Amino acid sequence: MAKPRRVLILDGYTDEPAGFGVPPYIDVYPRYIAGAFWHIDKSIEIHYLTVDQARVDIREFVKKANTYDTVVVIAGAVVPGKYLGGEPIKLEELKQWFRLVDKPFKILVGAAARWGIGNEGGTVASLPKSVKENFDVIVTGDPEAYILDYTRYGPEHAEPWRIVDDMNIVSEVAVKGARIVRQHPNHGYNLIAEIETFRSCSRWISGGCSFCVTKLYGRPKQRSPRDIVREVEALYRAGVRHFRIGRQADILVYGSTSLGQEEWPRPNPRALEQLFYGIRCVAPGLKTLHIDNMNAGTIVRYLDESIEALKVIIKYHTPGDVAALGIETADPRVVKANNLKTLPEESLKAIEVINHYGNRPGYNGLPELLPGINFVLGLAGETAETYRLNEEFIKTIYERGLLLRRINVRKVLVLPGTTMARVGTKIIQKHRSLAKRFQRIVNEYSRRFLERLLPRGSMLSYVYVERYDARLGVTFARQAGSYPIVVEMPCRVDAPAVIRVAIYGYSGRSVRGLPVPLNANTARVTTIAKLLGRSRAAVIASRRPFRSVEELYSVLKPEEYRYFSLSGFTC
Repeated sequence: MAKPRRVLILDGYTDEPAGFGVPPYIDVYPRYIAGAFWHIDKSIEIHYLTVDQARVDIREFVKKANTYDTVVVIAGAVVPGKYLGGEPIKLEELKQWFRLVDKPFKILVGAAARWGIGNEGGTVASLPKSVKENFDVIVTGDPEAYILDYTRYGPEHAEPWRIVDDMNIVSEVAVKGARIVRQHPNHGYNLIAEIETFRSCSRWISGGCSFCVTKLYGRPKQRSPRDIVREVEALYRAGVRHFRIGRQADILVYGSTSLGQEEWPRPNPRALEQLFYGIRCVAPGLKTLHIDNMNAGTIVRYLDESIEALKVIIKYHTPGDVAALGIETADPRVVKANNLKTLPEESLKAIEVINHYGNRPGYNGLPELLPGINFVLGLAGETAETYRLNEEFIKTIYERGLLLRRINVRKVLVLPGTTMARVGTKIIQKHRSLAKRFQRIVNEYSRRFLERLLPRGSMLSYVYVERYDARLGVTFARQAGSYPIVVEMPCRVDAPAVIRVAIYGYSGRSVRGLPVPLNANTARVTTIAKLLGRSRAAVIASRRPFRSVEELYSVLKPEEYRYFSLSGFTC
């Protein structure tokens, strides 16, 4: 087969324990793949397309895809959830579309190729034969390793199971593939680049958590601060302004000299400082610099070093950041049965530490850094008592006056190669009614935490409008960053727009807000009442129209000035 000259990368999005690629995020896969092609041959023409762009006209997509020499499909949401920015590719789409795309050499990569694909939690992931038959190669190793050999030697001499041993080559392809971001539909707006610091998990030594595939990458392999900074610089030059240092199991142990040697490596705050300071130097105008995963077990075992690491992150990042803690359960028996990271008292200690150092007001309306916690339902050893303990754990956090940025609950997705594969889905099936009740309880506490975090009238800045739903009459918007809070606005605001919003209502998964400043002369009285109450809205309405700012301010209280102008939004 001739070497590829024209390549199409179809991004079906990824959602893994350490890595996220649903818009506005772009994960490492498309960047590494493009970089691997260009590393071997700079002249290769590469086009990037998201699965949502393909869905607009499937016939046109199939027609277009059949004009390429090579089509690379990225797929795999192994921690599936609910998404606002896009919808990961489904099994049926992999089955149907790629029977029709029959001319190019077709390569499937990502978590779906490596471990299988599941449409929702509480199921067993797999890659059906009907999908496998639609592709020439299923890459079960590192995609960049396969693409390098495929481009250099052809498919006959490329091994789809090959693993990258040298992270230096990863850094090379990361830099060379950075410019592919210019083809992403969110480029120039709220596109967030996920950045990889190391692969696998320090707890691979003990087998890691029963349900997680991250440790299946083997012994952890780190990238140097210099290489990561070079990649960020390349992305910044390509127009990216939002970054998340998210593709690792525990940001606290990045740079540790014992990572890969010990289950609980000691944090290295100096390495984190080199990394974050370097990023700030090469991307001086960045708008978002956030993190993702953090291990509560590291905090309680190395308290002093972890506090220093937290201080480094807070020094260089941007506010509204989230440290995602994989608590998974508050049942000590389930912790032991699944080789999880922390007992409930340890988890609570970590949450308190992050609150203590991170709960300072930031310039965008949110605290600097807050914890987010994850629960996984259906694990080995789970009983009805587990759900009571989980509820008590959340209640304790709330009653201690602490803040959580989010509580994520998901049913276990059983993946091959994990110890949960021996258990399957029988536990979650048995506890379906308990899981539903627990989700309702979590939604109620999530609403309370949001209300504590953003009291009525609070302002959020740098909010990106994403889409208007005409059926609901609601505009959805959110800040760029880790697990951003969704804002629902009861009026139409067209994207692209970066706005400020005033908060007036809450649900378990979002807040309700109004774009500000509101036009004091044209805003509906019912809209003003959402923010200020009926009596104040009536007073303002009775004095309209206002002919000057001075006249407007004579009616408003000083704390209300920021909500209104004479030329703002009509809502």
